[in-house]
Amino acid sequence: MKWTIDSWQNYPIKQVPTYNDGNELKNVEDELSLRPPLVFAEEVRRLRRRLASVAEGKAFLLQGGDCAESFLEHNANNIRDSFKVILQMAAVLTYGSSLPVIKIGRFAGQYSKPRSSPTEVIDGIELPSYKGDMINDMAFTKEGRNPDPNRLLMAYDKSASTLNLLRAFASGGMADLNKIQEWNLEFVKGTDEVNRYIEIAEKISEALTFMKACGITPSNTLQLRETEFYTSHEGLLLNYEEALTRKDTITEEKGWFATSAHMLWIGDRTRDLDGAHVEYMKGIANPIGLKCGPSTDPDELLKLVETLNPTNSFGRLTLIARMGASQVREKLSPLVKAIKKSGLAVGWCCDPMHGNTIKASNGYKTRKVDDIMEEVKGFFEVHFDNSTIPGGVHFEMTGQNVTECVGGIYNVKEDNLSDRYHTHCDPRLNANQSLELAFLLAELLVNKRKSN
Repeated sequence: MKWTIDSWQNYPIKQVPTYNDGNELKNVEDELSLRPPLVFAEEVRRLRRRLASVAEGKAFLLQGGDCAESFLEHNANNIRDSFKVILQMAAVLTYGSSLPVIKIGRFAGQYSKPRSSPTEVIDGIELPSYKGDMINDMAFTKEGRNPDPNRLLMAYDKSASTLNLLRAFASGGMADLNKIQEWNLEFVKGTDEVNRYIEIAEKISEALTFMKACGITPSNTLQLRETEFYTSHEGLLLNYEEALTRKDTITEEKGWFATSAHMLWIGDRTRDLDGAHVEYMKGIANPIGLKCGPSTDPDELLKLVETLNPTNSFGRLTLIARMGASQVREKLSPLVKAIKKSGLAVGWCCDPMHGNTIKASNGYKTRKVDDIMEEVKGFFEVHFDNSTIPGGVHFEMTGQNVTECVGGIYNVKEDNLSDRYHTHCDPRLNANQSLELAFLLAELLVNKRKSN
């Protein structure tokens, strides 16, 4: 069957809501199809080139942001704070990897989430599970949990305003490398526990001082005061994606682009070879990600890669491993070996979040910072052992001072989780924990370079 932007409708689909009013849904979809694109084809093509560099070991990928964005918390300060942390992490990882860092946010569209159960029960009452603000409301009421098509339009509007602000931040001076370094120096002088990171921070300062002495400053060098920043989300609601799938009207180049984000990914629960999500993704020109959990079979993975990247081009497909700290070495190695043996062109990225979710003794869902870093270490070890390229990392994080993950230099304990537990879905790293992981990863990369 020939691919079209709506051919996915002929395939079985998982994790999508059932709307009560089909006519209202159709009106919303028609309205979305008339809205302007959120991103542009040339930006998408540029990201594919950048991700090709990641796959070839010439750049490093940092992907991060909210587990599920929230309409309620959508404001300039939260967007700024999360963007700021990603800039800080990228500066540290640039030093650690000695490579340019490609920055992709889980921003401006991550408003829907697959769930392990379609319903949840509280006090004997069963209602549909919360599936993200794009679909329904967190409030545990019949009205709130009923899927509302108008939320698709709200998600578009929130995404558009987020993108507008991100573009301004990226080019308006917030990405000035000297400012970013000042923020990082504040972090490493915070407590005795972060003293181990001072050496890395001071070496970055020395590099900036050297460049300044050579006459290379943010005032005369664009790359020191501006940055490229891209957006991504899980392509879950295919009716929304279809409505925003467009041709490049500027170059009139053949091909269709998903214009809701620069990059979309397929989740571990929706990666069926004969499913609607794979069918839609195989036809768009965007770079795409494919989540690979511990149940991923090597032969199945090879078929998925061949389907999603038929031209075998670097930059098209990034495999995002999410195994869990206890399984990453055992489960990832067969996949890496199979891909290497096949000669298929993919990038590799580590998502150390989703395989490490646990329930604390007080009932809160949480993740341990130590487990997250252990999975990152295991991911890199597998690639180093197989002489393949560990292309990057994918974190669920926020710039807010939340208490959702336990551990880290400020030692968030289970008893602290209730203090500032604000997530709408899964637990996120806070700003300090995110930056700590960036320094730990930089140490790992520096030590690897020295050993080589």
